Amino acid sequence: MTVTDHAAADSTERDLRARVLELREIKESARLGMGPRSTEQQHARGKLTVHERIELLFDEGTFQEIEGIRRHRATGFGLEHRRPYTDGVVTGWGKVHGRTVFVYAHDFRIFGGSLGEAHAEKIHKVMDLAESAGAPLVSLSDGAGARIQEGVTALAGYGGIFRRNVRASGVIPQISVMLGPCAGGATYSPALTDFVFMVRDISQMYITGPDVVQAVTGEKITHDQLGGADVHASVSGVAGFIYESEADCLEEVRYLLSLLPSNNRELPPAVVCEDPADRRAESLADLVPADPSHAYDMRRVIQEIVDDGEYFEVHASWATNIVCAFARLDGHVVGIVANQPASLAGVLDIHASEKAAGFVQTCDAFSIPLITLVDVPGFLPGSEQEHGGIIRHGAKLLYAYCNATVPRVQVIVRKAYGGSYIVMDSRSIGADLSFAWPTNEIAVMGAEGAANVVFRREIAAAADPEMARAQRIKEYQQELMHPYYAAERGLVDDVIDPAETRPVLIRALEALRTKDARLPSRKHGNPPV
Repeated sequence: MTVTDHAAADSTERDLRARVLELREIKESARLGMGPRSTEQQHARGKLTVHERIELLFDEGTFQEIEGIRRHRATGFGLEHRRPYTDGVVTGWGKVHGRTVFVYAHDFRIFGGSLGEAHAEKIHKVMDLAESAGAPLVSLSDGAGARIQEGVTALAGYGGIFRRNVRASGVIPQISVMLGPCAGGATYSPALTDFVFMVRDISQMYITGPDVVQAVTGEKITHDQLGGADVHASVSGVAGFIYESEADCLEEVRYLLSLLPSNNRELPPAVVCEDPADRRAESLADLVPADPSHAYDMRRVIQEIVDDGEYFEVHASWATNIVCAFARLDGHVVGIVANQPASLAGVLDIHASEKAAGFVQTCDAFSIPLITLVDVPGFLPGSEQEHGGIIRHGAKLLYAYCNATVPRVQVIVRKAYGGSYIVMDSRSIGADLSFAWPTNEIAVMGAEGAANVVFRREIAAAADPEMARAQRIKEYQQELMHPYYAAERGLVDDVIDPAETRPVLIRALEALRTKDARLPSRKHGNPPV
């Protein structure tokens, strides 16, 4: 090598080092957003920065950003002079408990996290990557909606997101984490995903904000009263989970991901279980009163049955008359749907039907077996329910169960009356196995109501109507509501000791693990909506 060659090589090395330094400066600038003051303002709002959130979501050191130095190309309204790196959204992938997960996260420090053309294209790309890689997608939402200065281009960007949400539905898990404002059309992306998380005091979602509401209707309402976390967790049912802090929220997102498969072609991850599969739950006999009119907390029953007493409830504050939760049995993930006698006696109503239907569909989409614990007196009567469409909404749950091809096991804990018995995954609509406790009462209706209908005239004509009614109620119970009536007719596979519920369910699910049920060839079903 000549002296000239050595000089050229040294010059190239120095030039490369200089460019690496320049690259580092650009990436550091991108990380700072619009500067240190914007970070201070974000913290002053009680919120973490986008990179702090990503660090909490992923396993340490695993996040790989893409398009981190992309900038918008819009002009007008001064945008040509404000072209920050990332364009207000950070995209990429990392590991959660060692498995790949994709993410896009709004950076409120840049244009308020608003969506423009470049911003949308980054999100489109990471959504396409998640679908093609067969990996979950998490969105960390903290944005002000469409970037007004970019006009209809921004709106088209949202359309591309919605279309991809729908295309990936039931293919990969999609989780929306609301960590700031979300207004207008932007709210429809979270609504299209599988799970929505919110944090008190910093998360809001609404189609029209308080100012518009007041201008149109005259109603004065705050952001939180209109679309805060508590509203969506307990009133609207939009949010499945609510937390006090971002750190707690993101830790629970990680936990949920540990219960879900990466895509619809895989089974949920199983773990080694130290809770004995043959463990008896003797306390169940004391938890559930034999009298069907006495309430109890079904969640305590779930705790006694599942591994280590751990379950992850979805929509815990909404439609509390039914419980939907993920748990494990012998290390394998299951979805549990259970009537809750401690709330409205466990009746099915509009909201409970919608809640359970959505959960059943999610479990079926991602190959999660279903356990249904039944203690239901019927559908909630009244004009409010009828006019609100209980027929249509109740049919959603019926459709979801009938359409599910995952292993399905029913356990009748106590009462199961009328159409609600059928809807709660009875054998007649396709449950693979049905078990019942000795306290089960399966009938068209309760004994008192049945006696009043069937023997109405006889009771009215009796010398002592109350004694006649009591006698007929007793006869009805003995003839049609004894605990072995359904088993004798093959509608229940076995009547079991409550203490044996856990080992019986584990053996049943083990036998059904290779179940292969197929639906008729069709473009798609036409469920009630």
